[in-house]
Amino acid sequence: QVQLAESGGGLVQEGDSLKLSCTASGLAFSDYAVGWFRQAPGKDREFVATITGSGGATHYSHSVQGRFTVSRNNGKNTVYLQMNSLKPEDTAVYYCALDRRARTVPEYQYWGQGTQVTVSS
Repeated sequence: QVQLAESGGGLVQEGDSLKLSCTASGLAFSDYAVGWFRQAPGKDREFVATITGSGGATHYSHSVQGRFTVSRNNGKNTVYLQMNSLKPEDTAVYYCALDRRARTVPEYQYWGQGTQVTVSS
């Protein structure tokens, strides 16, 4: 059974940093791309970043480019999202998702439960 466990969310102030983690089990982790998405209240789920299975390629949304960094450690079955210079508009529930193909739409096979990130001004 595939399981994804996210951690690292919390309440921070504008300009602060947070690092989210997503650990997977039950599959060959390096065979899967990982996407990060977020969803604010009343809004659609939004693409944030993605990384290929090998970690050799990444892609970011315009809204987080230059502030967020996605990385992975396949030896630990874990992907990270380092978020710097956080803004109130980054407030959302953040989800990690796995699929054999990296994409910017939320059509991933496996999803985590989400972790809340709240940025106060």
